[in-house]
Amino acid sequence: MSFYQKLEQHYKKLSKFEHLAAICGWDQAAMMPSGGNQARSEAMAELSVMCHELATAAHLDEWFEQAGKEALSPEESASLKEMKRSWQIANVLPADLVEDKSLAGSKCEHAWRSQRPNNDWESFSKNLEDVVTLSRREAQIRADATGLSRYDALLDLYEPGMTTAKLDDLFASVKTWLPTLIQQVRDKQEKDNVQQPKGPFPIEQQKALSLEVMKKLGFDFDHGRLDVSTHPFCGGVPSDVRITTRYDEEDFTSALMGVIHETGHARYEQGLPEIWAGLPVGNARSMGIHESQSLFFEMQLSRSEQFIEMLAPLAEDTFEHNGDPSLASENLTKLSTRVKPGYIRVDADEVTYPAHVILRYEIERDLIEEKIEVADIPELWDQKMTEYLGLSTKGNFTDGCMQDIHWTDGSFGYFPSYTLGAMYAAQFMAAIRKEMNVENLIRERNLQPIINWLDKHVWKKASTLSTDELVKQATGESLNAEFFQEHLKNRYL
Repeated sequence: MSFYQKLEQHYKKLSKFEHLAAICGWDQAAMMPSGGNQARSEAMAELSVMCHELATAAHLDEWFEQAGKEALSPEESASLKEMKRSWQIANVLPADLVEDKSLAGSKCEHAWRSQRPNNDWESFSKNLEDVVTLSRREAQIRADATGLSRYDALLDLYEPGMTTAKLDDLFASVKTWLPTLIQQVRDKQEKDNVQQPKGPFPIEQQKALSLEVMKKLGFDFDHGRLDVSTHPFCGGVPSDVRITTRYDEEDFTSALMGVIHETGHARYEQGLPEIWAGLPVGNARSMGIHESQSLFFEMQLSRSEQFIEMLAPLAEDTFEHNGDPSLASENLTKLSTRVKPGYIRVDADEVTYPAHVILRYEIERDLIEEKIEVADIPELWDQKMTEYLGLSTKGNFTDGCMQDIHWTDGSFGYFPSYTLGAMYAAQFMAAIRKEMNVENLIRERNLQPIINWLDKHVWKKASTLSTDELVKQATGESLNAEFFQEHLKNRYL
C-alpha cells in the first residue's frame, strides 16, 4: 500500500467519527431534551478529542513526506494537498484546548437558549468571555504557525486565501454605496400597496409547503430531512443532510425562505462527488462558496418574480386561501423584496443584510485582535446599528448582540462568508445568464439546467480547486463585487 493510500484510509476513518459528531450535534440542537445537555456535551467533547488525536497522529508527518515523493495523478495531488492542509490546521492545537473549547462552547450555546429570550446579557457575557479567551488562544497559536494575523488565521479556517486587508477593501467599498441604495429603494417602495398575509398558518401546513418546495429544488429525501431548531441550520453529512427551520404561525414566509436557504446548503452537500467522500478534497470549498449556494437558492432564484409565480398557487392551495389577494404572486413578489432596516440578521432583506455582516465582522475582528473586550460589545453594536441601519439596540440584547449562535462556540471568522457568498452568488448567476435564459426556464418550471450548471461548476469541484480558481473557471474572473451591486440595482431600482 502506498503512503498516499494509507493517508486516504486514515482520513476516511476520521470522517466516520466526524459523521457521528455531526449527527450528535444536530440531535443536540433539534431533538435532545434539555436535561441531556451535560452528558451530551461531555460525550461530544470526548469524541472531539478522539477526532483530534486522529487528525494529529504523529506518524502523519512521515506519511505526508513520503506521499509527496510518490507518482500521483493530478486528482491525487489535489487530494494530498487538502489532507495536508487539514492536518496542519488540526496539528497546531493541543488536545486540552480542543476539549476546553468544546466544553465552553456547549455550555455557552445551551445557556444562550434561555438567556437570549430573557435579555440576560450579564449571564451570557460571562460564558462568552470564556469562549473568547480560548478563541484568542487558538488564534495566537494559528497565527504563530501560519505567519498570518490572529484574526486572519481564524478567517482562513472558513475562507482559505481571504484576508482582513481584502475584506476591509471589499466592505469599505460596500459602505460607500449601500446606505444610499437602501434609501433609494425605500423611497421607491414607499407608495407600494403591500398586503401582509394574515394567519394563522398552521405549522403542519407550513411544513407541507416547505417539503413541496424542497422537492422542486431537487432535495434528496433519501439522504436528508427537515426538522425544527431554535436557530435554522444545515448539518449532518453529504449522505445524510439535516436541515432545520423555525415556524411562526403568523408569517409563513420567514420559515419558507429559511428552508429554501438551507436547501441551497444541502444541495451543495448532496452534490459533492462520491468518489472523494470521506476525504478533505471531497468537502465543500469554503464557507463563502457554501453561502453562495444557499443565497443563490434563496435570493437569486426564489425571490425572483418568476419563481414566486410558481410559489403563489402552491401557497394558496396549501393554506386553503384560494383567491386571497395577499397570496397573489404580484403581492408576494413585493413582499419578498421589501426593504426595511431591522434588528435581526436572519430576517433581514437582501439589501440591508450586508450591513449586519459588516457590523459583526468589525466587532469580531477587533475582539480577536484584543482591541476590544466582551464588555464593549453592546455599546459598539448599538453604535454600528445606528450608523449603518438607523436603529438603536441600547439595552435590547435579545435583538442585538445576543441574536446569533456563531460566537457561542467560538466560530470567529465565519460571518464574512455570508456577504462573500452573496457576491459569489450574484457572479455565478451573471455567468449562467450568459448561457441560458434564466427567467424563461423558471417560468417554465424547468430549474434543471440552472441546477446542472451549479453541479458542474461548483458542487462537483468540491475542494479540488482553490476558491479563486473555482470562481475563475466558473465565471471567467476572480471575485468581482460589482456583480452584486448590479444585481441589487437591477432588482430593486
